Amino acid sequence: MQLGVALTWPDQPEEIEAALSQLVAIAEGAGVDSLWTADHFFQIPVSGKPAEAPMLEAYATLAFLAGRTSRIRLGTLVTSVTYRHPGPLIKLVSSLDLLSGGRFTFGVGAGWYQAEADALGIPFPPLGVRFQQLEELLQIAHRMWSDDRSPFAGRHFQLGAPVNSPNSPQRPHPPILIGGGGERRTLRLVAEYGDACNFFDIPGWRDPELERKLAVLREHCRAVGRDCREIERTTTTFFDLGQGGPADQSRLLEHLAALGDLGFSLAILGGEWTEATLEAVGSLVNRIHEIPVREEIAS
Repeated sequence: MQLGVALTWPDQPEEIEAALSQLVAIAEGAGVDSLWTADHFFQIPVSGKPAEAPMLEAYATLAFLAGRTSRIRLGTLVTSVTYRHPGPLIKLVSSLDLLSGGRFTFGVGAGWYQAEADALGIPFPPLGVRFQQLEELLQIAHRMWSDDRSPFAGRHFQLGAPVNSPNSPQRPHPPILIGGGGERRTLRLVAEYGDACNFFDIPGWRDPELERKLAVLREHCRAVGRDCREIERTTTTFFDLGQGGPADQSRLLEHLAALGDLGFSLAILGGEWTEATLEAVGSLVNRIHEIPVREEIAS
């Protein structure tokens, strides 16, 4: 199993740069596989913090991380389709992928935080429309990353000449992770356009039927003629590590082993990271990498 870390930082703005630099250095040095930032402008309710607590802009943060790392993968968890126009967004992701040496994963979804959008004046249409926009974004992404410069005329987005130069160094494109477990629309989009799915494993938010979600994804893959083994199965899990002592570490390993038994190959850990807790997790990286992952069956 691979290990990802969803980064957090102090509540005091003057402490953020130094603390984030330190956390990133610990993660990269320990062999953590990936670092992730939430694409939000306000703190989200699951953090337990007020909305006005510091929240860094995702892509600026990832550019900062790219300059302070050389190995670890970087990604968004996940970008709301409503927050940025598809053309400039794919240009932004391509630039970050190039400047990071091909280490970027593009996490995207339909979005959910309407209060945030309303507060900043960002259009936030009904869910059905957002899914239509998401599908068009995914179509545009595949087109721009394949160097197809022909016009795109969608219901919501129109691009006259989607030039993308320089293109992403990852071929055929940076991995596309689609967040959410909606069985009818989200998982169909994963099957048709995605390289990875991401389900929540968060207290109070957890989908109790993770295994069934994977079965539904297999059905969607079968319907579009795709081998489900091509899609990476990932989960975001908020696990209380306590003080990071031996008993806490054992509980974490047991929890990740259960996820591996379900077939998840990447667990992204969220929580309030400190130097001590991240070092505790970092000391487990080799053991986490040894956790077996149940192989997917062909669609």
